[in-house]
Amino acid sequence: MKIGELVKRHKISVDTIRFYEKQQLLCPSARSAAGYRLYTEADSQRLAFILRAKNVGFSLQQIAELLQIEDNKSQWQCADVKDKVQQKMQQIQQQMAGLQQFYQALKQLDNACCGGPASATECSILAALEQGQIVTESHMEHS
Repeated sequence: MKIGELVKRHKISVDTIRFYEKQQLLCPSARSAAGYRLYTEADSQRLAFILRAKNVGFSLQQIAELLQIEDNKSQWQCADVKDKVQQKMQQIQQQMAGLQQFYQALKQLDNACCGGPASATECSILAALEQGQIVTESHMEHS
């Protein structure tokens, strides 16, 4: 099938397919005499795998690792795949903790502000940001 058929089947853009090719996640099986990329059903299934992995939050590097396992299943153990999922879950938990810290800092700013019609020259949110009164743990780690 040509790239246009793959685009319609998976509801993605040609640019997305070309991007995955540049990232070496997907490779057309052949080229036509006119130079068109030609894809097989297996290529379509590989693209579906990539899209599903992306939809559950895996990065392109992580997807590449999963594809290596997928391509050589007999050389890997189920525990190896599970480890990849657990690593991603841990990464997401860390991100959620960081987001919770940001939320709490924003909540502090929101609670301190009257939100009234007074001039912004007296705004407690701007004052706190100018004076560095709001510090999150994430900010402290990067300082």
